[in-house]
Amino acid sequence: MRKYINGRNVPLSMAVFLAHDDYDYEENTISATKLIKPLRQLILADRVPANDSLVDISGLVKSRMGQAIHDAIERVWLNHKDTSLAALGYPARVIEKVRVNPDFDTLTEDDIPVYVEIRSYKDVLGYRLSGKFDIVADGRVEDFKSTSTFAWGSDSKILDYKLQGSIYRWLNPKIITQDQMAINFLFTDWQQARAANDPTYPQTAAPQKLIPLLSLEETDNYITGKLTQYERLKDAPQEELPLCTDAELWRKPPQWKYYKNPEKTQRATKNFDNKQDAYLRLAKDGGKGLVIEKGGEVMACKYCPAFPICTQKDDLIADGSLRL
Repeated sequence: MRKYINGRNVPLSMAVFLAHDDYDYEENTISATKLIKPLRQLILADRVPANDSLVDISGLVKSRMGQAIHDAIERVWLNHKDTSLAALGYPARVIEKVRVNPDFDTLTEDDIPVYVEIRSYKDVLGYRLSGKFDIVADGRVEDFKSTSTFAWGSDSKILDYKLQGSIYRWLNPKIITQDQMAINFLFTDWQQARAANDPTYPQTAAPQKLIPLLSLEETDNYITGKLTQYERLKDAPQEELPLCTDAELWRKPPQWKYYKNPEKTQRATKNFDNKQDAYLRLAKDGGKGLVIEKGGEVMACKYCPAFPICTQKDDLIADGSLRL
């Protein structure tokens, strides 16, 4: 049983909810979501001493909300799909053809199969790899993500989704037959006013994004390559482990801070997202100001289970890239 701490004195009525974790952890198994983590995190997370890995339940609010949403969606598909489909206007002749989690070999041409929360396994290079998708409909795997709108345009997050969906197809090639997956977002910070004024912002609180998957061969190469690296380095000293890349660190783009008065640098006169505009402003003001490049802030370390012992994290704090 996993242990938690309640360092911020969350009320017991809520703490009991946050401390409940019904995720099906399995020993000697690497999940798809774990495999796609940076290699450094994958290795170091298992080395964190038990006392240092205790999680404060106050930091579990978002994950428990996401877990609750997943559970609710699964419950509706398993127990209430008929009434929901009818409420959406689907005729009875269509509804009766929808079969949830059927035996693949018993399907007929008239059936409409929907697979929900199925866990699958494959053995590769001496490891047991598992994956549990959210839903597969019409041969397309779909994943539900309750998250912030930051994920909508994040290239690193999209790559994670692609790898995760590709592994699910690799594990379930008979039922996942489409070459793309769907991410169904449920945004926790969506703003209607911003959507009305910014066409690049998600236009609803629950949009869908289609992402092309890797081929089965590409996925197999990724899995075997990652496991080969893991096997070679799993017992290596930390200084021999590869550093997380900027993409893996979720590093934000750099900024160029312009100070009109170079003697007053507590607050920038204006921030620029490119060097040219910053120096153009400096020139317009007579060249008497100051431009300072500020490296992009990294975000992933704050959520990394290897945080307590990772030396790269220490270096990022020291150079100002990681602000806690």
